[in-house]
Parts: sequence; C-alpha cells; structure tokens
Amino acid sequence: MLLDVERDGVVKVKKWLIIIIVFAFSIFLAACSNEEQSSDSADKAAESMEKNITEESGGSPTGTSNSVNEQEDRQSQEAAESKENEISNVNRKIIYTANLSIQVKDYQKAVNDIQTQVSDRGGYVVESNMYGDSEKGSTNGQMTIRIPQDQFREFIQLVEEGSSEVLESSISGQDVTEEYIDLESRLKSKHVVENRLLSFMEQAEKTEDLLAISEDLAKVQGEIEQITGRMKYLQNKADLATVTIQIQENNVTISGINEDDLNTWEKTKQQFLKSINFLISTFSGLFVFLFGNLPILLVLGCIGLITFLIVKKSTKNKRRD
Repeated sequence: MLLDVERDGVVKVKKWLIIIIVFAFSIFLAACSNEEQSSDSADKAAESMEKNITEESGGSPTGTSNSVNEQEDRQSQEAAESKENEISNVNRKIIYTANLSIQVKDYQKAVNDIQTQVSDRGGYVVESNMYGDSEKGSTNGQMTIRIPQDQFREFIQLVEEGSSEVLESSISGQDVTEEYIDLESRLKSKHVVENRLLSFMEQAEKTEDLLAISEDLAKVQGEIEQITGRMKYLQNKADLATVTIQIQENNVTISGINEDDLNTWEKTKQQFLKSINFLISTFSGLFVFLFGNLPILLVLGCIGLITFLIVKKSTKNKRRD
C-alpha cells in the first residue's frame, strides 16, 4: 500500500516537471519571436526614414552636389561604353607633321615659288628665317608652313620636284580621334550638368543654396571652357598639317675651284681671264690716276711750259750776243 502511494507521488511530480518545462519553453519561443518581429520593424522603419531623407535631399537645392555628381558619373560611364562605336563611325582626326631639307640653285626664287604654292592651297607661312654663308657666298633659310591636310602631300611633292636635290624628307602622324571623342562626351555631360544647376538655381530660395549652386556652376563652366579650348586646338592641328622646310642654296663660285684639279683648257681659260683682269686693272688705275690728279697735272704742265719758254728765250738772246 505504501509502495503504491509513493509511486503515485513520483508520477505526479514527473507530470508537473514536464508541464513546467513545456511552459517555460513556450515562453522562451514567444520571447524570441517578439524580438525578431521588433528587429524587423526597426529595420523597416530605418529604411523608410532613410528613403524619406534621400527623397527630401534629392528634391531640395541643398542636395544638388551629390545628385549632380551621380548624374555626371552615370553619363560618363555611358559615354565610355559607346566611345569605341563612335570612333569607328566618324572621320579620324590625325595630326600630320612633315620635315624637308632641300638644295636649290636660287634661294629667293625657291622661297617665292613655295609661298605661291602655299597661298594657292589655302595655307599660310607661320615662320620664315634667312641667313647667308659668307664663305660659300650662298643663302640658306628655314620656313614653317601650315597647309590643309588634303593638300599637304601634293604640296610636298611639288616642293621636292622644284628642288635641285632632296636631302631629307619625313612625314609623321598622331591619331587624336579617341581623345577628341572623349572630349565630346565629356562636353555633353558637362552641358547637362550645367543646365541642371541652372534649373536648381531658379528653384532655390535660400541664399546659402544660391551660393552653393553658383560655386558648382562656375566650376562646371570653367571645365566646359577648358574642354572646348582643347577640342578647338586638336581640330585646328588636324585640319592643317605643319611642314618645316630647310632650304640650302647650292651656289658654285670660281674662287672655290682648285686649279690643280682643272684640265688644260680650263687652266687656259682661267689664265686668260686673269690676264684680262690684270690689263683692265692696270689701265683702270692709270685712268683713275690721270683724271683724278688732272688739276695738279694742269698746274704742273703750265709751270713747266712757262719755264720751257723762258729758258728757250734766254738761250736765243745769248746766241745773238
């Protein structure tokens, strides 16, 4: 009997323990569930608040800087993706440079002919230098010319054909197509940013906002001027090729001839010319002496004539006596 009572007590205790454990576990699960829901609600609230703040800053003038930078970066990326396709669809821009060194018989005639060819082809002379060589008795010089790209190869050919000898000729080209396309894309992007800043400026109501937008606008407009200037420079260089010409006059003089290397007939001609030059020089000196000293010679002649007459008369008187 006592054993039965003890067994019933143990069973009841186990039941209560099981009930307590199940109850505690249920409370624990409920607490975890509430915590997760609370965390999710907090995250959603934070995201909603962040979204509202972003929308408000994007719609007000004070948030223009970040919005403008995002717009510019996005457009720059799009421009970079399409740049390769654009390069293949446009005329390539190549800067040509040519260097010539020629010999001519008459320097001034060669320069005049080159200037005429340049003018006929719509080009112009950038620089022209001339210097003489006293030892050789010749004239040398240099010319720097800008000539339209579609004319410059023909121009170089004409210059070479008009010279006595071509000492050096070289042509080089620099392809700036990719740089030019990149500048065009950047310029379009900057204009979009400029228009957007102008729109924000019209909507701005606070002085602080106006000052901030004006500063950004001035910076963008300065970048637009730099890009435009670089594009004009590349366009001009590509449209007009630069040609530099070194001109040497090949003038042969008699003083430079070595008599030991001449043949007999040439030596005879040289000696004949020297004899004529000697006679001309002698008679020329005598002629200059006579006519240059004519007044003195006339006075001396008169004195001599008078002296001769006096002596002659005195001689006759002596003979009579």
